Amino acid sequence: MKKKKIIPKFKSLKEEAEYWDKNSLADHWDSFEDIDLFINLHKPKEETLILRVQKGLKSKLDKIAKEKGLKVSSLVRLWLTERIKISRA
Repeated sequence: MKKKKIIPKFKSLKEEAEYWDKNSLADHWDSFEDIDLFINLHKPKEETLILRVQKGLKSKLDKIAKEKGLKVSSLVRLWLTERIKISRA
């Protein structure tokens, strides 16, 4: 039986990349745990809405989205969803 190889701690991504360039994942197979993975292959039912806004408004949206770590489309979708919930209350 082969001795179990231990995956070292890496100080950088470069160091890790160099390690995996020289070593096989197969040598570390016993180091990993099995997980259950569910993948939904059904395409979500989405539609596209094209919304034209002034350049200044788009710039403000870009800035706010960046501060929140979001894409502009995600930010606007979030705000629209929140506003619809409020208007139904």
